[in-house]
Amino acid sequence: MKVKEVKEALERFAPLPLQEEYDNAGLQMGLLEAEVSGALLCLDVTEDVLREAVDCGCNLVVSHHPLLFRPLRQVSDFTFAERCVRFALKHDIAIYSAHTNLDNARGGVNFEIARRLGLKNVTFLQTKDGQSGSGIVGDLKETEMPETFMKRVKSTFEVECLEHNAWLGRDIKRVALCGGAGDFLIENAVEAGADAFLTGEMKYHLFFGWEDRIQIGVLGHYQSEQFTKNLLYDILREAFPQLPLRMTQIKTNPIYYL
Repeated sequence: MKVKEVKEALERFAPLPLQEEYDNAGLQMGLLEAEVSGALLCLDVTEDVLREAVDCGCNLVVSHHPLLFRPLRQVSDFTFAERCVRFALKHDIAIYSAHTNLDNARGGVNFEIARRLGLKNVTFLQTKDGQSGSGIVGDLKETEMPETFMKRVKSTFEVECLEHNAWLGRDIKRVALCGGAGDFLIENAVEAGADAFLTGEMKYHLFFGWEDRIQIGVLGHYQSEQFTKNLLYDILREAFPQLPLRMTQIKTNPIYYL
């Protein structure tokens, strides 16, 4: 099993042209012809994750968030990205990232979130070509009171502090969502007839003006996308039943809560 075969499998599911213009998804570093001893799956590439890869015998790390999001001006030890690159090179670790292409793919990150919430009839909020797009909207099996629904979201995603606007004066049935930084889709959620909108990040001023229109829930960026590694596992296990796969045991969320 070579790195290029893993790359091809991931890109069949989430083609690179689906990524946003600002993104840098795809092979971050490593040799395409290198044999894969095992793949470690994670949300973020950190020094601890790379050490974990060495300890468990994996020479490929597959992440959601790209390590090399912006160009490096040097390769030293001043930033965590530089240190990660040096460590990966020293230990012959290849790194591949499936980011906004995996967000925008049918069956991708947002569909995984929807699945864990039990949403049905799931479609894209903003469609690109009918087969991909930004955010999703779907229906709950049964209506739920706003506070009951948000408590379930908080529990399902192990959210330490869930932000929300004032409680909506009606039950929740139709839910729109976008993992990560998805607040740009709130108007699309309202237009789609959603009773609630979930995302990982939302700017303060965007909370204003939606009273009695839509219930807003903000989980945290890490919390909303943490199950992406499970999605990556499912994609690669189906493609390569014999490939050793491990999901990181390290919680890479850089935000702590007092």
